[in-house]
Amino acid sequence: MISVVLLGAGNVAIHLYKAFSNSENITITQWYNRTRASISSYANDVEITDNLDDLKEADIYIMAVSDDSIEQLSKDLPFTNRIVAHTSGSVSMHDLDKKNKIAVFYPLQTFSKDADIDFTEVPICVETYEKENLQLLKNLAKAVGCKPHKITTEQRQTLHLAAVFVNNFTNQLYRIGHEICETKNIEFEILQPLIQETARKIKNMSPYMAQTGPAKRNDKKTIKRQLKLMEKEEHQSIYKLLTASIKRTHNVSSYRPKSTKN
Repeated sequence: MISVVLLGAGNVAIHLYKAFSNSENITITQWYNRTRASISSYANDVEITDNLDDLKEADIYIMAVSDDSIEQLSKDLPFTNRIVAHTSGSVSMHDLDKKNKIAVFYPLQTFSKDADIDFTEVPICVETYEKENLQLLKNLAKAVGCKPHKITTEQRQTLHLAAVFVNNFTNQLYRIGHEICETKNIEFEILQPLIQETARKIKNMSPYMAQTGPAKRNDKKTIKRQLKLMEKEEHQSIYKLLTASIKRTHNVSSYRPKSTKN
């Protein structure tokens, strides 16, 4: 049985709490947040506190707080020589105070409070300063049904960068598509099978091979027509930028008028 103290109350913390609670091999010893009200609704299920001095001993302390808060919170912890792991994709493990045994437990997934997560589909990236603590991190990941991946700080930060492109930026493109549909009273749901098929397709082929569309085909008339359809200059700029990027990726030549001979 792995005992855990959870620190923080954001989206990641809430989903980790649910996953840890559902595991037969994990005990949540305590849940800390600087604002007690944020976790008061869980008081009947787990011991909660807003006082760092009241933290109990556990096998591992999971810091699921904002990136900007990690360094200071690790300094404020009133103990030493215990395993403390943050859950950030971009923060260095060495931002944690080395008075404790520092580590990273990074679930590579998008977390929203109102969206359920199947943790068996979530890769956990683990990193430890002391090699002897690596197995505990791996066992914690396995205890919630996840596959652990031992990676370096540079690899994790690179993964997080890639995740911004495939998740955050992609979601913004969904939002733009939603806005474009709204201008003509079209239900965005009509696009959902396309979104799902695009995601399914890249499980079996590379994104390079999966690319389709007017930019890949160098369909100039369609591109020109679609640019005219857009009412927002911002949307036009993004469309032009991505069209140019796809053309460069697939070595699509820019349109050049044929020269005429006299």
